[in-house]
Amino acid sequence: MIKEKIEAYMEAHRQEMIEDICTLCRINSEKMPYKPGMPFGEGTFRVLAEALTMAEGYGFSVKNYDNYVGTADLNQGERCLDILAHLDIVPAGEGWEVTEPFSPMVKDGKLYGRGTADDKGPAVAALYAMRAVKELGIPVTKNCRLILGTDEECGSSDIAHYYEEETEAPMTFSPDGAFPVVNVEKGGLPGHFTREFPASEALPKLISLEAGIKLNVVPGKANAVVKGLDLSDLCDLARTLEEETGAEFQIKADGDVAYITAVGKGAHASTPEEGVNALTALLVLLTRLPLADCAQAEALNDLLTLLPHGDVHGEALGVAMEDDVSGILTLAFSLLHVEDGYLEGSFDIRCPICANEGNLLQPIKEKMGEKGFVLTNKTMKPPHYVDGNSVFVQTLLKAYEDYTGREGRCESMGGGTYVHNLKNGVAFGASMPGTDNRMHGADEFAVVEELVTAAKIFAQVIADLCK
Repeated sequence: MIKEKIEAYMEAHRQEMIEDICTLCRINSEKMPYKPGMPFGEGTFRVLAEALTMAEGYGFSVKNYDNYVGTADLNQGERCLDILAHLDIVPAGEGWEVTEPFSPMVKDGKLYGRGTADDKGPAVAALYAMRAVKELGIPVTKNCRLILGTDEECGSSDIAHYYEEETEAPMTFSPDGAFPVVNVEKGGLPGHFTREFPASEALPKLISLEAGIKLNVVPGKANAVVKGLDLSDLCDLARTLEEETGAEFQIKADGDVAYITAVGKGAHASTPEEGVNALTALLVLLTRLPLADCAQAEALNDLLTLLPHGDVHGEALGVAMEDDVSGILTLAFSLLHVEDGYLEGSFDIRCPICANEGNLLQPIKEKMGEKGFVLTNKTMKPPHYVDGNSVFVQTLLKAYEDYTGREGRCESMGGGTYVHNLKNGVAFGASMPGTDNRMHGADEFAVVEELVTAAKIFAQVIADLCK
Protein backbone atom coordinates (compact mmCIF):
# COMPACT_ATOMS: atom_id res chain seq x y z
CA MET A 1 0.00 0.00 0.00
CA ILE A 2 1.05 3.59 -0.66
CA LYS A 3 0.51 4.47 3.00
CA GLU A 4 2.95 1.82 4.21
CA LYS A 5 5.57 2.95 1.68
CA ILE A 6 5.19 6.60 2.69
CA GLU A 7 5.46 5.78 6.40
CA ALA A 8 8.58 3.68 5.88
CA TYR A 9 10.19 6.37 3.72
CA MET A 10 9.61 9.16 6.23
CA GLU A 11 10.89 7.10 9.13
CA ALA A 12 14.02 6.28 7.14
CA HIS A 13 14.55 9.96 6.28
CA ARG A 14 13.54 11.42 9.64
CA GLN A 15 17.02 12.54 10.71
CA GLU A 16 17.91 13.87 7.26
CA MET A 17 14.75 16.00 7.25
CA ILE A 18 15.55 17.44 10.68
CA GLU A 19 19.06 18.30 9.53
CA ASP A 20 17.69 20.11 6.48
CA ILE A 21 15.32 22.10 8.68
CA CYS A 22 18.24 23.04 10.92
CA THR A 23 20.23 24.20 7.90
CA LEU A 24 17.53 26.74 7.07
CA CYS A 25 16.89 27.71 10.70
CA ARG A 26 20.53 28.66 11.24
CA ILE A 27 19.95 31.57 8.84
CA ASN A 28 18.48 34.74 10.32
CA SER A 29 15.86 35.48 7.69
CA GLU A 30 13.91 38.27 9.32
CA LYS A 31 13.13 41.19 7.05
CA MET A 32 16.15 43.44 6.64
CA PRO A 33 16.91 46.62 4.67
CA TYR A 34 16.66 46.39 0.90
CA LYS A 35 19.77 45.72 -1.12
CA PRO A 36 19.99 45.48 -4.89
CA GLY A 37 18.62 42.06 -5.86
CA MET A 38 17.57 41.44 -2.27
CA PRO A 39 14.05 42.90 -1.89
CA PHE A 40 13.73 41.93 1.77
CA GLY A 41 17.38 42.02 2.73
CA GLU A 42 20.28 39.63 2.92
CA GLY A 43 18.74 37.08 5.30
CA THR A 44 15.76 36.16 3.15
CA PHE A 45 18.00 36.16 0.08
CA ARG A 46 20.33 33.62 1.70
CA VAL A 47 17.64 31.32 3.01
CA LEU A 48 15.79 31.25 -0.31
CA ALA A 49 18.98 30.42 -2.17
CA GLU A 50 19.73 27.64 0.32
CA ALA A 51 16.24 26.17 0.05
CA LEU A 52 16.25 26.20 -3.75
CA THR A 53 19.68 24.56 -3.82
CA MET A 54 18.31 21.92 -1.46
CA ALA A 55 15.26 21.27 -3.64
CA GLU A 56 17.31 21.17 -6.83
CA GLY A 57 19.66 18.70 -5.17
CA TYR A 58 16.71 16.37 -4.67
CA GLY A 59 15.94 16.44 -8.37
CA PHE A 60 13.23 19.07 -8.58
CA SER A 61 12.99 21.80 -11.19
CA VAL A 62 13.30 25.13 -9.38
CA LYS A 63 12.67 28.75 -10.28
CA ASN A 64 13.54 32.01 -8.54
CA TYR A 65 11.08 34.88 -8.94
CA ASP A 66 13.36 37.90 -8.45
CA ASN A 67 14.28 36.72 -4.93
CA TYR A 68 10.72 37.33 -3.78
CA VAL A 69 9.60 33.72 -4.13
CA GLY A 70 11.11 30.41 -5.15
CA THR A 71 9.35 27.31 -6.47
CA ALA A 72 10.06 23.61 -6.82
CA ASP A 73 7.99 21.47 -9.20
CA LEU A 74 7.34 17.77 -8.73
CA ASN A 75 7.00 17.18 -12.48
CA GLN A 76 6.11 18.89 -15.73
CA GLY A 77 2.46 17.84 -15.62
CA GLU A 78 -0.63 20.01 -15.47
CA ARG A 79 -0.73 22.38 -12.47
CA CYS A 80 -2.92 20.74 -9.84
CA LEU A 81 -1.76 21.48 -6.31
CA ASP A 82 0.33 24.26 -4.77
CA ILE A 83 1.82 24.11 -1.29
CA LEU A 84 2.45 27.63 -0.09
CA ALA A 85 5.02 28.05 2.71
CA HIS A 86 7.37 30.83 3.81
CA LEU A 87 11.00 31.11 4.82
CA ASP A 88 11.01 34.53 6.45
CA ILE A 89 10.67 34.80 10.22
CA VAL A 90 9.73 37.26 12.92
CA PRO A 91 12.67 38.79 14.83
CA ALA A 92 14.38 36.51 17.34
CA GLY A 93 13.34 38.54 20.36
CA GLU A 94 14.53 38.00 23.91
CA GLY A 95 14.00 35.41 26.62
CA TRP A 96 15.36 32.30 24.89
CA GLU A 97 16.43 29.64 27.39
CA VAL A 98 16.62 26.24 25.70
CA THR A 99 18.91 27.37 22.88
CA GLU A 100 19.90 30.46 20.95
CA PRO A 101 17.37 31.51 18.28
CA PHE A 102 19.58 30.50 15.33
CA SER A 103 21.19 27.45 16.92
CA PRO A 104 18.45 24.88 16.37
CA MET A 105 18.56 21.79 18.55
CA VAL A 106 16.42 18.78 19.42
CA LYS A 107 15.56 18.30 23.07
CA ASP A 108 12.92 15.97 24.49
CA GLY A 109 11.46 15.32 21.06
CA LYS A 110 11.13 19.01 20.20
CA LEU A 111 13.13 20.94 17.62
CA TYR A 112 13.83 24.39 19.06
CA GLY A 113 14.80 27.50 17.09
CA ARG A 114 13.28 30.48 15.33
CA GLY A 115 11.37 29.25 12.30
CA THR A 116 11.19 25.58 13.29
CA ALA A 117 7.40 25.80 13.46
CA ASP A 118 6.81 29.04 11.54
CA ASP A 119 7.39 28.11 8.78
CA LYS A 120 10.70 26.50 7.81
CA GLY A 121 9.95 23.17 9.47
CA PRO A 122 6.63 22.74 7.65
CA ALA A 123 8.21 23.95 4.38
CA VAL A 124 10.85 21.21 4.56
CA ALA A 125 8.20 18.67 5.56
CA ALA A 126 6.37 19.56 2.34
CA LEU A 127 9.62 19.21 0.37
CA TYR A 128 10.14 15.75 1.85
CA ALA A 129 6.58 14.82 0.95
CA MET A 130 7.43 15.63 -2.66
CA ARG A 131 10.66 13.64 -2.32
CA ALA A 132 8.74 10.63 -1.08
CA VAL A 133 6.30 10.72 -3.99
CA LYS A 134 9.16 11.15 -6.46
CA GLU A 135 11.61 8.62 -5.05
CA LEU A 136 8.99 5.97 -4.28
CA GLY A 137 7.72 6.22 -7.83
CA ILE A 138 4.16 6.85 -6.71
CA PRO A 139 2.18 7.31 -9.96
CA VAL A 140 1.12 10.93 -10.42
CA THR A 141 0.50 12.70 -13.69
CA LYS A 142 -0.27 16.21 -12.43
CA ASN A 143 2.13 18.68 -10.88
CA CYS A 144 2.53 19.68 -7.26
CA ARG A 145 4.44 22.92 -6.77
CA LEU A 146 6.09 23.99 -3.53
CA ILE A 147 6.04 27.79 -3.31
CA LEU A 148 8.51 29.35 -0.88
CA GLY A 149 7.85 32.96 0.04
CA THR A 150 10.02 35.46 1.89
CA ASP A 151 7.69 38.22 3.16
CA GLU A 152 4.76 36.51 4.85
CA GLU A 153 5.46 38.08 8.23
CA CYS A 154 5.53 41.65 6.92
CA GLY A 155 2.68 41.98 4.48
CA SER A 156 2.99 39.18 1.89
CA SER A 157 4.18 41.47 -0.89
CA ASP A 158 6.27 38.49 -2.02
CA ILE A 159 3.28 36.40 -2.94
CA ALA A 160 1.54 39.36 -4.58
CA HIS A 161 4.64 39.65 -6.80
CA TYR A 162 4.46 35.94 -7.62
CA TYR A 163 0.79 36.04 -8.61
CA GLU A 164 1.43 38.96 -10.91
CA GLU A 165 3.27 36.42 -13.07
CA GLU A 166 1.57 33.12 -12.21
CA THR A 167 -2.02 31.97 -11.85
CA GLU A 168 -3.43 30.08 -8.91
CA ALA A 169 -3.38 26.31 -8.98
CA PRO A 170 -6.82 24.67 -8.80
CA MET A 171 -6.02 23.77 -5.16
CA THR A 172 -3.64 25.32 -2.64
CA PHE A 173 -2.84 24.64 0.97
CA SER A 174 -0.48 26.40 3.35
CA PRO A 175 1.21 24.40 6.14
CA ASP A 176 1.43 27.51 8.30
CA GLY A 177 -0.99 26.75 11.08
CA ALA A 178 -2.44 23.64 12.62
CA PHE A 179 -4.33 20.53 11.57
CA PRO A 180 -7.00 19.54 10.70
CA VAL A 181 -8.14 22.12 8.06
CA VAL A 182 -8.83 25.84 8.35
CA ASN A 183 -11.25 26.56 5.52
CA VAL A 184 -12.61 29.81 6.95
CA GLU A 185 -10.59 32.92 7.68
CA LYS A 186 -12.62 35.78 9.06
CA GLY A 187 -12.74 39.09 7.32
CA GLY A 188 -11.25 42.16 8.91
CA LEU A 189 -11.90 45.81 9.56
CA PRO A 190 -8.84 47.60 10.96
CA GLY A 191 -10.90 50.59 11.96
CA HIS A 192 -9.16 53.95 12.24
CA PHE A 193 -10.99 57.03 13.49
CA THR A 194 -10.33 60.65 14.46
CA ARG A 195 -12.14 63.50 16.18
CA GLU A 196 -11.20 67.13 16.57
CA PHE A 197 -12.54 69.45 19.25
CA PRO A 198 -11.77 72.86 20.79
CA ALA A 199 -8.96 72.77 23.34
CA SER A 200 -9.79 73.85 26.90
CA GLU A 201 -7.68 75.08 29.80
CA ALA A 202 -10.40 74.48 32.39
CA LEU A 203 -9.37 72.26 35.32
CA PRO A 204 -9.49 69.45 36.22
CA LYS A 205 -8.51 68.14 32.79
CA LEU A 206 -6.93 65.30 30.87
CA ILE A 207 -3.52 66.31 29.58
CA SER A 208 -2.88 63.22 27.46
CA LEU A 209 -3.73 59.56 26.96
CA GLU A 210 -1.62 56.91 25.24
CA ALA A 211 -2.64 53.29 24.88
CA GLY A 212 -1.75 50.32 22.74
CA ILE A 213 1.29 48.95 20.95
CA LYS A 214 -0.15 47.29 17.82
CA LEU A 215 -3.48 47.09 16.08
CA ASN A 216 -3.75 43.33 16.57
CA VAL A 217 -2.99 43.32 20.30
CA VAL A 218 -5.44 43.98 23.15
CA PRO A 219 -3.61 46.59 25.26
CA GLY A 220 -2.26 45.29 28.53
CA LYS A 221 -1.30 48.80 29.64
CA ALA A 222 -2.64 52.29 29.09
CA ASN A 223 -1.38 55.63 30.40
CA ALA A 224 -3.01 58.99 31.12
CA VAL A 225 -1.89 62.28 32.62
CA VAL A 226 -4.46 64.39 34.45
CA LYS A 227 -4.19 67.76 36.17
CA GLY A 228 -6.09 69.53 38.90
CA LEU A 229 -7.67 66.55 40.68
CA ASP A 230 -7.65 65.70 44.36
CA LEU A 231 -5.22 62.78 44.60
CA SER A 232 -7.10 61.11 47.44
CA ASP A 233 -10.38 61.14 45.54
CA LEU A 234 -8.64 59.85 42.41
CA CYS A 235 -7.10 56.93 44.28
CA ASP A 236 -10.38 56.09 45.99
CA LEU A 237 -12.23 55.97 42.68
CA ALA A 238 -9.49 53.89 41.09
CA ARG A 239 -9.71 51.30 43.88
CA THR A 240 -13.47 50.99 43.53
CA LEU A 241 -13.20 50.50 39.76
CA GLU A 242 -10.57 47.75 39.87
CA GLU A 243 -13.12 45.05 40.68
CA GLU A 244 -15.57 46.38 38.09
CA THR A 245 -13.04 46.56 35.25
CA GLY A 246 -10.67 43.74 36.17
CA ALA A 247 -7.73 46.13 35.68
CA GLU A 248 -5.28 47.54 38.21
CA PHE A 249 -4.72 51.30 38.41
CA GLN A 250 -1.30 52.62 39.38
CA ILE A 251 -1.13 56.32 40.28
CA LYS A 252 1.81 58.64 40.86
CA ALA A 253 1.60 62.36 41.56
CA ASP A 254 3.82 65.38 40.96
CA GLY A 255 2.12 68.39 42.49
CA ASP A 256 -1.33 68.71 40.95
CA VAL A 257 -0.40 66.42 38.04
CA ALA A 258 -1.24 62.71 38.33
CA TYR A 259 0.14 59.92 36.17
CA ILE A 260 -2.25 57.00 35.81
CA THR A 261 -1.36 53.57 34.42
CA ALA A 262 -4.08 51.00 33.87
CA VAL A 263 -2.75 47.45 33.88
CA GLY A 264 -4.93 44.79 32.30
CA LYS A 265 -4.08 41.62 30.43
CA GLY A 266 -2.87 41.58 26.83
CA ALA A 267 -4.28 39.20 24.26
CA HIS A 268 -4.33 38.70 20.51
CA ALA A 269 -6.97 40.79 18.80
CA SER A 270 -8.59 37.67 17.35
CA THR A 271 -9.37 36.48 20.90
CA PRO A 272 -10.10 39.69 22.83
CA GLU A 273 -12.21 37.82 25.37
CA GLU A 274 -8.99 36.30 26.72
CA GLY A 275 -7.63 39.69 27.77
CA VAL A 276 -8.53 42.59 30.01
CA ASN A 277 -8.43 45.75 27.92
CA ALA A 278 -6.43 48.38 29.81
CA LEU A 279 -7.46 51.09 27.32
CA THR A 280 -11.18 50.76 27.88
CA ALA A 281 -10.66 50.27 31.62
CA LEU A 282 -8.78 53.57 31.70
CA LEU A 283 -11.63 55.25 29.81
CA VAL A 284 -14.04 54.00 32.47
CA LEU A 285 -11.94 55.71 35.12
CA LEU A 286 -11.48 58.94 33.18
CA THR A 287 -15.17 59.32 32.36
CA ARG A 288 -16.09 59.00 36.04
CA LEU A 289 -13.62 61.61 37.21
CA PRO A 290 -14.95 65.14 37.94
CA LEU A 291 -13.23 66.63 34.90
CA ALA A 292 -14.28 70.12 33.82
CA ASP A 293 -17.02 70.23 31.21
CA CYS A 294 -15.34 70.53 27.83
CA ALA A 295 -15.41 69.06 24.34
CA GLN A 296 -12.58 66.65 25.16
CA ALA A 297 -14.45 65.17 28.13
CA GLU A 298 -17.55 64.85 25.93
CA ALA A 299 -15.51 63.02 23.29
CA LEU A 300 -14.23 60.51 25.86
CA ASN A 301 -17.78 59.80 27.03
CA ASP A 302 -18.96 59.36 23.46
CA LEU A 303 -16.08 57.03 22.72
CA LEU A 304 -16.80 54.81 25.70
CA THR A 305 -20.45 54.67 24.63
CA LEU A 306 -19.43 53.31 21.24
CA LEU A 307 -16.61 51.05 22.45
CA PRO A 308 -17.46 50.16 26.06
CA HIS A 309 -15.29 48.13 28.38
CA GLY A 310 -15.96 44.40 27.96
CA ASP A 311 -17.75 44.73 24.61
CA VAL A 312 -15.71 42.35 22.44
CA HIS A 313 -18.44 41.66 19.88
CA GLY A 314 -19.40 45.13 18.60
CA GLU A 315 -22.77 45.22 20.32
CA ALA A 316 -22.64 48.94 21.11
CA LEU A 317 -21.76 49.69 17.49
CA GLY A 318 -24.74 47.63 16.39
CA VAL A 319 -22.71 45.13 14.36
CA ALA A 320 -22.67 42.02 16.57
CA MET A 321 -23.20 39.04 14.26
CA GLU A 322 -22.29 35.38 13.86
CA ASP A 323 -22.95 32.38 11.68
CA ASP A 324 -22.63 28.63 12.05
CA VAL A 325 -19.66 28.33 9.71
CA SER A 326 -17.28 31.02 10.97
CA GLY A 327 -18.51 31.95 14.43
CA ILE A 328 -18.94 35.32 16.08
CA LEU A 329 -17.57 38.78 15.26
CA THR A 330 -14.81 39.92 17.61
CA LEU A 331 -13.68 43.47 18.34
CA ALA A 332 -10.56 44.73 20.11
CA PHE A 333 -10.17 48.44 20.84
CA SER A 334 -6.41 48.48 20.58
CA LEU A 335 -4.95 51.99 20.04
CA LEU A 336 -5.82 55.45 21.31
CA HIS A 337 -4.02 58.81 21.44
CA VAL A 338 -5.66 61.85 23.05
CA GLU A 339 -4.28 65.38 23.41
CA ASP A 340 -5.68 68.90 23.54
CA GLY A 341 -8.00 69.34 20.58
CA TYR A 342 -7.54 65.95 18.94
CA LEU A 343 -7.82 62.21 19.32
CA GLU A 344 -7.30 59.24 17.08
CA GLY A 345 -7.72 55.55 17.68
CA SER A 346 -7.99 52.14 16.09
CA PHE A 347 -9.93 48.95 16.65
CA ASP A 348 -9.48 45.49 15.16
CA ILE A 349 -12.61 43.66 14.03
CA ARG A 350 -12.53 40.03 12.85
CA CYS A 351 -15.84 39.28 11.16
CA PRO A 352 -17.66 36.11 10.06
CA ILE A 353 -18.40 35.25 6.45
CA CYS A 354 -21.87 36.83 6.69
CA ALA A 355 -20.21 40.25 7.06
CA ASN A 356 -19.85 42.75 4.24
CA GLU A 357 -19.42 46.47 3.79
CA GLY A 358 -23.16 47.00 3.86
CA ASN A 359 -23.77 45.38 7.24
CA LEU A 360 -20.44 46.19 8.91
CA LEU A 361 -18.40 49.08 7.50
CA GLN A 362 -21.24 51.44 6.64
CA PRO A 363 -23.20 51.05 9.92
CA ILE A 364 -20.05 51.71 11.95
CA LYS A 365 -19.18 54.73 9.84
CA GLU A 366 -22.70 56.13 10.35
CA LYS A 367 -22.87 55.40 14.08
CA MET A 368 -19.47 56.92 14.76
CA GLY A 369 -20.34 59.89 12.56
CA GLU A 370 -23.41 60.59 14.68
CA LYS A 371 -21.08 61.02 17.67
CA GLY A 372 -18.64 63.26 15.82
CA PHE A 373 -16.00 60.68 14.95
CA VAL A 374 -14.63 60.20 11.44
CA LEU A 375 -14.01 56.58 10.45
CA THR A 376 -11.34 56.87 7.77
CA ASN A 377 -11.72 53.35 6.33
CA LYS A 378 -13.10 53.12 2.83
CA THR A 379 -12.93 49.32 2.46
CA MET A 380 -12.61 46.18 4.57
CA LYS A 381 -10.91 42.84 4.19
CA PRO A 382 -13.53 40.34 3.02
CA PRO A 383 -13.85 36.94 4.71
CA HIS A 384 -12.34 33.86 3.07
CA TYR A 385 -14.27 30.61 2.71
CA VAL A 386 -13.66 27.31 0.92
CA ASP A 387 -16.42 24.69 0.83
CA GLY A 388 -15.65 22.08 3.48
CA ASN A 389 -17.50 19.44 1.47
CA SER A 390 -15.34 19.87 -1.63
CA VAL A 391 -13.27 16.96 -2.90
CA PHE A 392 -10.15 18.99 -2.10
CA VAL A 393 -10.93 19.57 1.58
CA GLN A 394 -12.35 16.10 2.11
CA THR A 395 -9.17 14.59 0.66
CA LEU A 396 -7.09 16.59 3.12
CA LEU A 397 -9.25 15.52 6.04
CA LYS A 398 -9.14 11.85 5.07
CA ALA A 399 -5.34 11.86 4.88
CA TYR A 400 -5.18 13.55 8.28
CA GLU A 401 -7.50 10.96 9.80
CA ASP A 402 -5.68 8.01 8.21
CA TYR A 403 -2.27 9.04 9.56
CA THR A 404 -3.30 10.34 12.97
CA GLY A 405 -6.39 8.39 13.96
CA ARG A 406 -7.97 11.70 14.97
CA GLU A 407 -11.23 13.15 13.76
CA GLY A 408 -10.86 15.46 10.80
CA ARG A 409 -12.95 18.61 10.77
CA CYS A 410 -13.04 22.09 9.29
CA GLU A 411 -12.27 25.07 11.49
CA SER A 412 -12.48 28.85 11.38
CA MET A 413 -9.79 31.28 12.47
CA GLY A 414 -9.72 34.98 13.24
CA GLY A 415 -6.29 35.57 11.77
CA GLY A 416 -5.25 35.43 8.13
CA THR A 417 -2.79 33.27 6.23
CA TYR A 418 -1.03 33.27 2.89
CA VAL A 419 -4.12 31.74 1.25
CA HIS A 420 -6.64 34.38 2.36
CA ASN A 421 -6.93 35.87 -1.12
CA LEU A 422 -6.80 32.59 -3.04
CA LYS A 423 -10.07 31.25 -4.38
CA ASN A 424 -9.45 27.63 -3.32
CA GLY A 425 -6.82 27.88 -0.59
CA VAL A 426 -6.87 26.49 2.96
CA ALA A 427 -4.48 26.22 5.88
CA PHE A 428 -3.47 22.61 6.56
CA GLY A 429 -0.93 21.73 9.26
CA ALA A 430 1.73 21.39 10.29
CA SER A 431 1.25 21.20 14.07
CA MET A 432 -1.32 18.98 15.75
CA PRO A 433 -4.34 20.30 17.65
CA GLY A 434 -3.45 21.42 21.16
CA THR A 435 0.24 22.00 20.48
CA ASP A 436 1.48 25.46 21.43
CA ASN A 437 4.63 25.99 19.38
CA ARG A 438 5.39 29.33 21.07
CA MET A 439 5.16 30.77 17.58
CA HIS A 440 6.65 34.28 17.46
CA GLY A 441 7.83 33.86 21.06
CA ALA A 442 10.98 32.75 22.83
CA ASP A 443 11.92 29.06 22.56
CA GLU A 444 9.76 28.47 19.49
CA PHE A 445 9.67 24.74 18.75
CA ALA A 446 8.17 22.10 16.51
CA VAL A 447 7.45 18.59 17.78
CA VAL A 448 9.63 16.28 15.68
CA GLU A 449 7.01 13.55 15.55
CA GLU A 450 4.43 16.06 14.31
CA LEU A 451 6.72 17.26 11.52
CA VAL A 452 7.33 13.69 10.38
CA THR A 453 3.62 12.91 10.51
CA ALA A 454 2.86 16.10 8.60
CA ALA A 455 5.29 15.06 5.87
CA LYS A 456 3.52 11.70 5.61
CA ILE A 457 0.12 13.37 5.37
CA PHE A 458 1.34 15.82 2.72
CA ALA A 459 2.78 12.97 0.64
CA GLN A 460 -0.52 11.10 0.76
CA VAL A 461 -2.39 14.24 -0.27
CA ILE A 462 -0.08 14.74 -3.25
CA ALA A 463 -0.57 11.12 -4.26
CA ASP A 464 -4.37 11.40 -3.99
CA LEU A 465 -4.85 14.77 -5.68
CA CYS A 466 -2.22 14.64 -8.44
CA LYS A 467 -3.10 11.26 -9.96
